[in-house]
Amino acid sequence: MKQPNDDLNNLSNTVAIPTDIQFLRLLQIHDSAFPIGTYTQSYGMETYIQEDDIRVKEELIAFCKTFLHYNLVYGDAILIQEAFEAAKNKDIDRLLHLEELCGAIKLAKESRDASVNLGRQFIKTVAPLVEDVFFDEWKGRITANEIKGHYAILYGIYCAVNGVNAHHAVLSYLFSSVNGLVQNAVRAVPFGQNTGVQAMHQLSEEVVKAAGIVANLKEEDISNNALGIELASMKHEYLFSRLFIS
Repeated sequence: MKQPNDDLNNLSNTVAIPTDIQFLRLLQIHDSAFPIGTYTQSYGMETYIQEDDIRVKEELIAFCKTFLHYNLVYGDAILIQEAFEAAKNKDIDRLLHLEELCGAIKLAKESRDASVNLGRQFIKTVAPLVEDVFFDEWKGRITANEIKGHYAILYGIYCAVNGVNAHHAVLSYLFSSVNGLVQNAVRAVPFGQNTGVQAMHQLSEEVVKAAGIVANLKEEDISNNALGIELASMKHEYLFSRLFIS
């Protein structure tokens, strides 16, 4: 499933295309109306907005690029890819390790809490839609509070048991995450809807590049280099007024 990161055209030639039903179910879980609460998270962006560091489209795009390439690519995206493979191999010990690692790399308390809250809401929402013994077993561990239930790990497992390939799992997660930030900025700055559409159009190519990079990364590549964003997330809980949880 690895892809070269220097030729974007190769991606469409070598990655298995999801079936229509797999594609539609990916669209469903990434719809803004899907009730897991992604619209409540800004991952530090609200701090930048309140400090007047995001006022125009170009500043929003710069923030999203940093979050994409220095937080998501070397964090959640690798974890999704690794959890996907572990779920394919029914490797519980590997998933337990990834679950702990997912919490450990999130330096800001709000980011760790968001990862767990989104994960628990995600599995609550999709559990009635999934008929898979392995998925049910993982859900049981969360219900029994044996594990936290981080969103990235759950998402990787969900895609594996539903036949979505790893590349499209990562690609759709990255697109959805960045799109969520842009839509939240449209409300918080505020921007007009057209500005949001234009920003997302420009960021789409970055998302494809990022997914290509992730395909060549492994657990040992996990890092957190978006220190400014982490610090903004830490400051966020002390802001006087807040639209978002993180």
